[in-house]
Amino acid sequence: MNGQGLRVVMVLYPTLGGSSTVAVELAHHLARRGHRVHLVSTGVPFAMSRLPEADAGRLVFHRVEVPSYPLFTHAPYDLALATKLAEVARGEGVQVIHVHYAVPHAAAAVMAREMVDPLRPAVVTTLHGTDATLTGPDPAIRAAVAHALRRSDAVTAVSSFLAGQARAAFGLEDVAVIPDFVDLRHVAPAVRARTRAALARPEDAVLLHVSNFRPVKNALDVARVFERVARLRPAVLVLCGDGPDAGAALAYLESRGLADRVRFLGMQADPFPVMAAADVFLLPTSGEGFGLSALEAMAAGVPVVGTSAGGLTEVVEDGVSGYLLPVHDVDGMAAAALRLLEPGRRAAMGEAARRRAAHFSSSRVVARYEALYARLAAPRPPAS
Repeated sequence: MNGQGLRVVMVLYPTLGGSSTVAVELAHHLARRGHRVHLVSTGVPFAMSRLPEADAGRLVFHRVEVPSYPLFTHAPYDLALATKLAEVARGEGVQVIHVHYAVPHAAAAVMAREMVDPLRPAVVTTLHGTDATLTGPDPAIRAAVAHALRRSDAVTAVSSFLAGQARAAFGLEDVAVIPDFVDLRHVAPAVRARTRAALARPEDAVLLHVSNFRPVKNALDVARVFERVARLRPAVLVLCGDGPDAGAALAYLESRGLADRVRFLGMQADPFPVMAAADVFLLPTSGEGFGLSALEAMAAGVPVVGTSAGGLTEVVEDGVSGYLLPVHDVDGMAAAALRLLEPGRRAAMGEAARRRAAHFSSSRVVARYEALYARLAAPRPPAS
C-alpha cells in the first residue's frame, strides 16, 4: 500500500437497509484512514446523511443514470452500472471495486473490469442476505449470479450462516466471513433522558423496532408482541424506518385501540439516540443475513428479543444479551420482553449486549476489509 492510500469503488443500493448502511459506514472509515473512496449508486444513499463533512475530501459520490426506452419493459440498470464503474475505474485509477449485494452488482463489476483490464481492478462481492438466500438462488438467474461470484476476486459474507447458504446455492468453496460492524458510541445520559421523555411517560416501558418493514421483518409480529406486553404493563412502541408492511402494522395496532401508544418516527438518518432511550429492541425476523439493527441496539446498551433464525444467532447470545425464540412465537417473545423489563434484569442484559457489540466494533472489522483490499491490490503477474 502506498502512502496515498488505496483507491476503492463502493457499489450499493441507495435505499434504507443493512447493506447500504454498512457500505456507507465502511466508505466513511476508509476515508478516515486515508483512502480515496468512490460511492456509486442510482441515488444518494439515505445513510450518507450520517456522514460528517470531513469525509468530503476523500469520499466522492457518482450517480448511475439509467436510461429508459419504450422498447424495454425493465430499464438496463446492470449495463448502466457497468459503464459507470468502468468510467470511474479508468478515470480514477481504481484498484478495488467492492460491490454490496450480489444482484446484479457482481455481474456489472466483473463486466466493468473486463472493459478496463482483465486483471484490474480487483472485484470484491459482499453477500448481505437475500442475495444468497432468495434472489440470487432463483433458477431464473442463479447460473449468472454464480458465474459472477466465481469471477470475483474475493467473495465475503456477513455471517457464517450466510456463507453456508452461498456455498450451497452457488457451489462456491471460498467465502470469507467478515461481519457487519458498529461504532461503539455512548449517548450522554442527558440526551437519553430527553429523548425518552419525548417518547414516553416515566412509568412506560419503551419497546423499539427499526427496519425497512419488508415481509422478512414480520412487522405484524412486532405489533402482536407489543399488544401482549401492553396488556400487562404501561408501554409504548417506537417504530423507525418505513416500507411496505408499516401500514399493516399500524392499522393492526389502531384496531386494537393502541394507536396512542405508538410512536411512528419514519426514516431516521441516525437512530442511535432513539435506540439508547429504549428498554427492549424487537426483531421477530424470519431470517437475517446478520442483523445490523440488532447490533446497533446492542451497542446502545439495549437487549434484543428476536428469533433463532439466520445470522441473528451469531450476534445475540440467547439468555445473555437478549432472547431468541422461534419465528412467529409472539407469545414467547412477549414473555421474553416482559422478563427483560423486570427490575435489574434489563440493566444487566443491556450491559451484556454492549459487551457483545464490542466484538463487532468498526475498528476490528474495517481493518479486515482494509487488509483484504491491500492483498488484492498488490502487483500481479502479467497474463500469459
